[in-house]
Amino acid sequence: MVLAEAFSFEGVVLERDGHRILDGVSDHIHSAATTAIIGASGSGKSTFLRLLNRFEEPTAGSIRLDGRPLASFDVHALRRRVGLVAQRPIMLTATVGEEVRVAQPMLADARARALLERVALADIPLDRETATMSGGEQQRLALARSLAVEPDVLLLDEPTSALDDRAARSVDRVIRSLVADGLTVVLVSHDLERVVDLADTVLVLDRGRLVERGEPRDVQYLS
Repeated sequence: MVLAEAFSFEGVVLERDGHRILDGVSDHIHSAATTAIIGASGSGKSTFLRLLNRFEEPTAGSIRLDGRPLASFDVHALRRRVGLVAQRPIMLTATVGEEVRVAQPMLADARARALLERVALADIPLDRETATMSGGEQQRLALARSLAVEPDVLLLDEPTSALDDRAARSVDRVIRSLVADGLTVVLVSHDLERVVDLADTVLVLDRGRLVERGEPRDVQYLS
């Protein structure tokens, strides 16, 4: 079966302060699947992720979403379609309920609570102050915040790094269910066991170059 492409990229280069962070990356990311980006620290993984919703712009090369140049999208409209959950998310509001509603102010309480339940925060009241939450709780709240706008693509940068094993498994279940519903997930992770368990495709970066691609069982980096 031939899978549709969500993103395609050709000759992508990103230079910062005289250093080449990404160096001629060309490949694609399938729709309705989980693609993991792995590699050593400093290989360009998180930078690559940030290119996909224009938090950074490439120095050279092109990136397309559904065949359309990424640079042609309105940035705000793009970020509703392509949500990003950072490794260290920033809380934008004072309470949990406000945070879930950042991009959906009219979201009903029942829907907000359903989103919290989906990311294993069912016991967190909507009026709780975000400043009192742990880092792991804030990370899951940021995931619920992204899901509130029903994106087509979800970019996850180390989504379980601050979580205990139980909470991490809950997030894994969320990722699987989202992909089953047709969402495209692009995941950066250093947890290689989780990558093997979750990913349909793995891209391996080494010093800014794409050096390997394949299913988890076929990628030598995971052997």
